[in-house]
Amino acid sequence: MKKMNFKVLTIFCFLLLMLKIQAQIPTKPFPQHVSYQAGSIKPSVYTQEQLDEIVKNFYTKWKNKYVKSDCGSGQYYVDFDEGNTICVSEGLGYGMMILPLMAGYDANAKTVFDGMYKFYKAHPSSINEYLMAWKQIDGCIDDVSAGIDAASDGDIDIAYGLLLADIQWSSAGSINYFSEAKKIISAILQDEINQQTKTVKLGDWVSSTSSFYYSTRSSDFITDHFRVFACATENTVWNKVVDTCYSLINQMQTKYSVQTGLVPDFIVNTNSSAKPAPPNFLEGDTDGDYSYNSCRVPWRLATDYLLYGDERAKTSVNKINNWIKSNTGNNPDNIKSGYKLDGSTIATWDDAAFVGPFAVGAMIDVEHQAWLDLVFEKLLVYNFTNADYYSNTLKMMSLLILSGNYWAPDCNVLSVGEIRLEESSGLSIKNATDYLEIEISDKYKTDYYEGFMYSVSGANIMNFIIENKITKIDVSVLTPGCYIVKMRNHSNNKLSSFKIMR
Repeated sequence: MKKMNFKVLTIFCFLLLMLKIQAQIPTKPFPQHVSYQAGSIKPSVYTQEQLDEIVKNFYTKWKNKYVKSDCGSGQYYVDFDEGNTICVSEGLGYGMMILPLMAGYDANAKTVFDGMYKFYKAHPSSINEYLMAWKQIDGCIDDVSAGIDAASDGDIDIAYGLLLADIQWSSAGSINYFSEAKKIISAILQDEINQQTKTVKLGDWVSSTSSFYYSTRSSDFITDHFRVFACATENTVWNKVVDTCYSLINQMQTKYSVQTGLVPDFIVNTNSSAKPAPPNFLEGDTDGDYSYNSCRVPWRLATDYLLYGDERAKTSVNKINNWIKSNTGNNPDNIKSGYKLDGSTIATWDDAAFVGPFAVGAMIDVEHQAWLDLVFEKLLVYNFTNADYYSNTLKMMSLLILSGNYWAPDCNVLSVGEIRLEESSGLSIKNATDYLEIEISDKYKTDYYEGFMYSVSGANIMNFIIENKITKIDVSVLTPGCYIVKMRNHSNNKLSSFKIMR
């Protein structure tokens, strides 16, 4: 009997070990070589294998220097590496995106990611427990003097990182990544989105009675994330947030930076006549300039175009691309770390925090190929040791995109160009650029199908009938976003449901 118990115990332990090992295996291991929007480009003077090696080598240095685990209880965080500040939520958000994207190359990525999740949970905002206190200092404690409240961009990236983790490792383990992501997304919508204007608030500390209520930070216009939030939560409000972001970008570029396309760090009066913030509005005398916050805008908006093809992103970023090329005489060595909206410089030095996003911005159109190659070379020569956490981390994020290794969590969404087999319903679905192609397998070729398309809010967009072996549904008129498609086989009454991203 004892031998039998030991044998059963051994088998049980073995199965647990296998489950644990299986949970560590990434679904989308690095490198992924994502196909971005048609017509987009990558650095042309390096092979794909060389680009992958550049990312891996830089990631190793980045992780060794900035990923720390000295706060106990299996926690990990991204070291801010300045003064007595050990971490900010912005940095943790970057880390929680980088780790899933590097899984496969980094065999320990899941363990570190889970530790970052634990760090986030250990430091909740005093206003909303699902958002993160924005700053931690020596002793692994929240900085009370800075306020135990949240900054929007950090929370947005943390939520997105959890959605990446859900795709990479699934949510069947000790952490339900997808469920936790939805909790944060709900909290962001409640306390970090202005319910009246649908702008991104500076943080959960901004109440409806605050003088900052109609203000926003342009670098928080993380529109590719918001699209995924809409699909993950099936809440169309996020599409309105996307529209508001692009509307504000357009207002800045047409009224205040016609020649340059540059946008300010902060925007005020978002409920009336939006304009750049005045000096010392929140952080310093460059609050109304293109400085260390808005330098991220070309990266954030270009990523939205590369993944989803929103022409508003391309138009906005191209204005910046054309100006910076002209301003520097097509010489990236002339890029400076900060500009007035009219293009005059406010800094004499250069920084990877500006160069990396400019490089990503150049990816949106083949006309920028020569410029992209030059800016990429400029980005590579920055000395890692001499740069700070912010510069090196934005460089890390930029390299992932530049190398074609930045993929998005699909939340069970069929992206443009993908094909999915719905075997139980006898259907093959291809999500093409301008049409949805549905093919019926020979086994079900005599069956009758009826289709329905809905917005994520539940509004019926169109109905269609599938009578031929191959049917193409015109979706070219759909605005960018997520849509739900349901197919009913009237012969056996089976219902197939899936989402598509336009």
